[in-house]
Amino acid sequence: MSADVQEERETSQPAPEKAPETPFHDLDHYVAIPRLSGLVLSPDGSRLVTTVATLNGKGTEYGSALWEIDPAGERPARRITRSAKGEAGAAFAANGDLFFTSARPDPEKPDEEPVNALWLLPRDGGEARVVLSRAGGVGGVLTARAADAAFVQASVLAGSEGEEDDEKRRKARKDSKVAAILHSAYPVRFWDSDLGPDEPRLFAVERSSTEPEPGKPSTIDEGPSLELRNLTPDIGAGLRFGEAHVSPDGRTLYAGVLKSLPKADQRSELVAIDVASGNRRTLLGEDRKDFFPGPASPDGRTLAVVVEPHTTPTDSYRSELHLLDLESGELRRLAPEWDRQAHPQTWLPDGSALLVTADDAGRSPVFRIDPASGEVSRVTSDDAAYTDVVVDPDGATAYALRSSYLFPAEAVRIDLASGDVTRLSNPTERPELPGRLEEVTATAEDGTPLRAWLALPNETPSAAEGGKHPLLLWIHGGPIGSWNAWTWRWNPWLMAAQGYAVLLPDPALSTGYGQDFIQRGWGRWGAEPFTDLMAVTDAALERPDLDPERTAAMGGSFGGYMANWVAGHTDRFRAIVTHASLWALEGFGMTTDMAHYWAKEMDEAMQEAYSPHRAVGSISTPMLVIHGDKDYRVPIGEGLRLWYELLNKSQLPLDESGRTPHRFLYFPDENHWILKPQHAKVWYGVVSAFLAEHVLGQERELPKELGL
Repeated sequence: MSADVQEERETSQPAPEKAPETPFHDLDHYVAIPRLSGLVLSPDGSRLVTTVATLNGKGTEYGSALWEIDPAGERPARRITRSAKGEAGAAFAANGDLFFTSARPDPEKPDEEPVNALWLLPRDGGEARVVLSRAGGVGGVLTARAADAAFVQASVLAGSEGEEDDEKRRKARKDSKVAAILHSAYPVRFWDSDLGPDEPRLFAVERSSTEPEPGKPSTIDEGPSLELRNLTPDIGAGLRFGEAHVSPDGRTLYAGVLKSLPKADQRSELVAIDVASGNRRTLLGEDRKDFFPGPASPDGRTLAVVVEPHTTPTDSYRSELHLLDLESGELRRLAPEWDRQAHPQTWLPDGSALLVTADDAGRSPVFRIDPASGEVSRVTSDDAAYTDVVVDPDGATAYALRSSYLFPAEAVRIDLASGDVTRLSNPTERPELPGRLEEVTATAEDGTPLRAWLALPNETPSAAEGGKHPLLLWIHGGPIGSWNAWTWRWNPWLMAAQGYAVLLPDPALSTGYGQDFIQRGWGRWGAEPFTDLMAVTDAALERPDLDPERTAAMGGSFGGYMANWVAGHTDRFRAIVTHASLWALEGFGMTTDMAHYWAKEMDEAMQEAYSPHRAVGSISTPMLVIHGDKDYRVPIGEGLRLWYELLNKSQLPLDESGRTPHRFLYFPDENHWILKPQHAKVWYGVVSAFLAEHVLGQERELPKELGL
């Protein structure tokens, strides 16, 4: 080949694409950011394992893998599993072996259809192998900390009599292509799942009673065959929503079990399951209260318990931490004067303290509670939220996942004496942000202090923009919740990359500010929560770098309810985005997946007073309605009615030419959240175009995948 031809070919090649300034400037890069979840520690404290979700090559779903992290922070993180189906549910056995679940094919049974099976990765390394597989698959894995005992949660068809019968029944349904479910109880749906016909059970994982063939040769790594023993064959649907904990010696399981009550009500009771016999006894059960198990103390004598009294239209949601003496049965409130809702995480090895997390003024720190005195001390002091806390056997160090609005979840080491937090060598680096985070404070109409996070762009607004950023008010869901941790679904930095400032306030009903802060908005959704949001917005707009003339409000779920309420009660915003939102409360209450809970939250007078649909005639702001058809918490009927009434009764109805500034983004196969990465890109793309049109006065191209 001549030199001139070679040069021509080299110069004719397209120049490489320029990398975006940050991942938040390009949706393809954003959805590709790896995502950590879960953290487990080996019994000897030498290995941490987390789950990392990464985008597949087609960009249509996330696959998960297990990664090992060095607790000392000296060695880089390393991937320890890899398959197209992914792995999850990591749990260490007492000897250091690692259990996990995966639907990847069993290499020793390549002709069998893969199901979610139980796998084991030996503590000394090597290939993982299937140790247990069943037709209905395997769910969560539980292990005892100080004993050779493992358990799984798995589902069985309600009428099955044993594993062989269950397999036959499943095959019959599959072969006949029958999906029908006959119900005799409530509920029938949950979030995005159709409940039944299978029901969850707890199984002990045990050495098989079938003896191996005598003298049959095998390699030295051949492990013993395992089988399942059903510990809860007659529990019905009782384990459907509850969690379970294992005693340190592996002899007892503590589980939250649903008890059906008259008139489609229910409560959660706390039961102890004897592993040897399968006998079950109720430890705590009381009218109008739910009991949820936490971890057992290292000596096995005390159980952390969360008690949630049932709400009424006048009594707000409460979550109270208790300790149950497993010998005497005495239940006592722990730290009753501490006005926070604690989530028990783990005990120190000597039982001298219980580590918990709790929402606290836009953060969720780690706290230490003395079980004897109830004294509470804060361990971490940064502006972050902590989950998945585990403790080293030395009792001096803890590990956790930490996130904030400055970074997604990452594994850290916590010095329990000083509170110092060290970021470990993680499977991924922090993404560069297109802005900075500040805090805004305000005062409510009744004098209550208010606060919010404010995400601001790096770029200085242009002179054409008056040197001011447009402002987006984001309203969180729940309503019992707080803007205190990184979220992939509502990520303010995607909007900051476009020049918007994003306000993240915690109005009445938010957690982290005490019980009175929740109570002041209870049953009064359109009152204090609304005026709090307006007060924080007013305070933010006093800043010279924010433009009060270019604002929009957005929210999902309860936040969508509030967006609808805002639309009908003020015209201060140029646009409203409402996702998975409640619209007509009297219809929503009986069709949501958990109607029995809603019935205890608002009476008919409250629903009448605070239903957004009654103000549809006052709506003069363009609205973008977003809803998924598989949303069972806020059924699609809410979105459909909202859309029709906007076109029919708002001040911006369809005109004679069939035009309106309102828009409806409908996802036929998504639920309360938009989970598929390709749909998340469409979600953000449509939202960005809608806001650009109505807030910035700009035309922006819609996602081409919409086919418009």
